[in-house]
Amino acid sequence: MNAQLYNEDALTGMGRVADASVDLVIADPPYGLGKDYGNDSDCLGAPEYLDWSRRWIDAVLPKLKASGSLYVFLTWQHSPEVFSYIKTRLAMVNEIIWDRRVPSMGGSTRKFSSVHDNVGFFVKSRDYHFDVDAVRIPYDAETKKARTRSIFVGKKWLEIGYNPKDVWSISRLHRQHAEREDHPTQKPLEIIERMVRASCPVGGTVLDPFMGSGTSAVAAARNGRRFIGFELNPDYFAMVEKRIALALNSGGNATRDTENVSAVL
Repeated sequence: MNAQLYNEDALTGMGRVADASVDLVIADPPYGLGKDYGNDSDCLGAPEYLDWSRRWIDAVLPKLKASGSLYVFLTWQHSPEVFSYIKTRLAMVNEIIWDRRVPSMGGSTRKFSSVHDNVGFFVKSRDYHFDVDAVRIPYDAETKKARTRSIFVGKKWLEIGYNPKDVWSISRLHRQHAEREDHPTQKPLEIIERMVRASCPVGGTVLDPFMGSGTSAVAAARNGRRFIGFELNPDYFAMVEKRIALALNSGGNATRDTENVSAVL
């Protein structure tokens, strides 16, 4: 695997990435909800947040190949405006709802509890890469047995599984989860690997402008994709380096230059 990890702001460092060189962008930016990421990156008011969102989108989209795709995580507070802006540049394929499986334990008494994230799936052209067979979900034995009528026998979809729907019910990472790192908004590897397998060809390049805990880097490493990532917080950056090294424990080497860049893992 080839990985380029940059400990810097993506907006200032995106010039390091060649235009039209990336197969897949996975973006999990601050949501504008005041989370503590060790800096003030999530403390913008709504107008400032939307302006910042337009700036990172404008910086990132030229990096996509003609066959490239973008997944962006947001919440209902800002997803309508941000998705609408991206739709002026890309075609929207899906709005995926990530059901975080939050247990029913209290919550607000003045509104319905928010238990999902909005994920926009966008593409640059009609000729975008999408490998549905790489992400099919196998049918259980009981379902397959129920579909034994002659009209179903030998059907490919019955043997290899069904296409994931646009509601992904995957539990958030609880504190005791083995995968959990010390990051407030870490995404489950299962979600990111589905995106990588479906929307980036083997040997292709994944770009993450907001690495956070580094799940996208791990997903790329585990699935034979190249990776480029940016992370502003030095503690999170060290976390990414550690996680990707563990993912590549079968071999590889790492180098670091004087600009806090880990290159060629």
